[in-house]
Amino acid sequence: MAAPTTRVPISTEPWFAVLLLATLAAGMAAPAAASTPAPAGPDEAARVDAGRALFRVQCLTCHSAETGDGGGAQGPSLRGVFGRRAAADPEFSYSPALADSRLLWDGATLDRFLTAPARLAPGTRMAVAVPDAMQRGELIAYLAGATARSSSRTAAPSAADRSAVPSAAGVAPAAPVVEDWREDAPGRLHHIGAEALPRPYVTPSAQNPPKLVRRPPDAHLQLPPGFKAELFAAGFSGPRKMLLAVNGDVIVSDTYGGRLVVLRPAADGRGVAARETFAQGLDTPFGLAFYPDAIHPTWLYVAETHRVVRFAYRTGDFQARTRAESVVAALPSGGGHVTRDIAFSADGARLFVSVGSASNVAESMPRKTPAELGEWQSRHAPGAAWDQESDRAAVLEFRVGEPDPGQEYATGIRNCVSLTVQPATGALWCTTNERDGLGDDLVPDYSTRIARGAFYGWPWFFTGSHEDPRHASERPDLAGKVSVPDVLYQSHSAALGLTFYTASAGASAFPPEFVGDGFVSLHGSWNRSVRTGHKLVRMRMRDGVPTGEYEDFMTGFIVDDGHAWGRPVATVELADGSLLMSDDGADVIYRISYAPRPAP
Repeated sequence: MAAPTTRVPISTEPWFAVLLLATLAAGMAAPAAASTPAPAGPDEAARVDAGRALFRVQCLTCHSAETGDGGGAQGPSLRGVFGRRAAADPEFSYSPALADSRLLWDGATLDRFLTAPARLAPGTRMAVAVPDAMQRGELIAYLAGATARSSSRTAAPSAADRSAVPSAAGVAPAAPVVEDWREDAPGRLHHIGAEALPRPYVTPSAQNPPKLVRRPPDAHLQLPPGFKAELFAAGFSGPRKMLLAVNGDVIVSDTYGGRLVVLRPAADGRGVAARETFAQGLDTPFGLAFYPDAIHPTWLYVAETHRVVRFAYRTGDFQARTRAESVVAALPSGGGHVTRDIAFSADGARLFVSVGSASNVAESMPRKTPAELGEWQSRHAPGAAWDQESDRAAVLEFRVGEPDPGQEYATGIRNCVSLTVQPATGALWCTTNERDGLGDDLVPDYSTRIARGAFYGWPWFFTGSHEDPRHASERPDLAGKVSVPDVLYQSHSAALGLTFYTASAGASAFPPEFVGDGFVSLHGSWNRSVRTGHKLVRMRMRDGVPTGEYEDFMTGFIVDDGHAWGRPVATVELADGSLLMSDDGADVIYRISYAPRPAP
């Protein structure tokens, strides 16, 4: 299998060295207390402009660099970063790796960090590297200039700075909030209709990232009667996707540690009897799949952020017996969403790979003329994006064992974090993070069945034919051709993992009414004034078809609107019917089990 043919070019020209050395010299020459660079000349101004353009494409989804740029809050603000100590923003929860790094951000350190974040600070949650040295120099020049323009604010930005995000002119006062985490409780039912969404900008776009704290002594996870959650394993660096082997081993993508970990459960299933690193040195590993199946596997497939590899595998292996073998040599990467998930078709003939967008809503993607659109569309799936977004915001399809490039299977899916095959039907599902910046209650995240050629709107439309005002009137040809997702979740919940529950027996099996339903992990919001997410929900199904409803299943991670002590990511079902859930906020895995209460 080969990769799609459209790729972003990366400069390998040697002449970048002079420009880069100038940038590094500027960063190293100034002491920490006076590291604001001098005003730039014409050449340097051009580099700053190039760095700004690169920042908007690769970094703005997570970071802000200047007041009013509308940057995200999944990462700390980079305003005034020159001369600042690493992990200095009190409003952001950093990884222990970065908090303990004692780094001082100057040109040289930023260059080393952007070259290979995990090499400079092993375990950091900064997953995006900038491998091209010229682009690093331009990006650093821009950050230096942004520091100069905000020299009166060289310390970490305040909460007031964080709230200064753009919104539409004439925005109405904030409407009353309907969804409130204080009302979350097991069994609470939600049903969001595509026909009843608010208008864009009914509320301003908020920046309210969670400050992660240790579990308070009085905090308790809330579950339906008969269920309990216990700590199963700890000591990870971003535990995310999990895969169950037929012998009971659990393979974990320890994403920010760049490794795969094998957990062998104890005899009672409540903890871990043995643990080993299966493979390490991987680039943001996420998706996992056995091939040809989990019963008689010969290969373990792993999705890194830039490619798909496989390891020879026999059930019971604790360590990889061979080096990683490249299967899809190059996936679109560099900036934006970094996780890649994988799934095989029921017949094993096709490999599906999800690739998230490089940006929030393709802010920097140039417009095409009608003639250019026609030519592009003749060679691509409906609604396929271009430029830095080529082969992104999509699910790609590869033929197993064939060298042909992958094809766009479904498009307009901003970030399909989780690819899941429904056991009862063989249907392929996406669980998706939707866009930000349109207000508290837009745009709903979702889980949905996807089919070849389906288009889900990004970046021009959302939730059917609702037009994104930031791309108004750009694609009238796509109106009425946008698929409506099956199940909508509260906007900004950050829906990540989906597992369909199958157990009908086992010591910890859930009641029969859970069989066939889905469990969805909601990671937690940053772009909503009142926190939402940070919970595990049950997606209701009837005869294998989604009802559109979901209900709270496990809650209790939120302390208040600014603080939380957990961030659910993914689940996997064990042979005894219990469910494991990874939490990359606390870097732990929980086991959820069921035991009926005795009759009174």
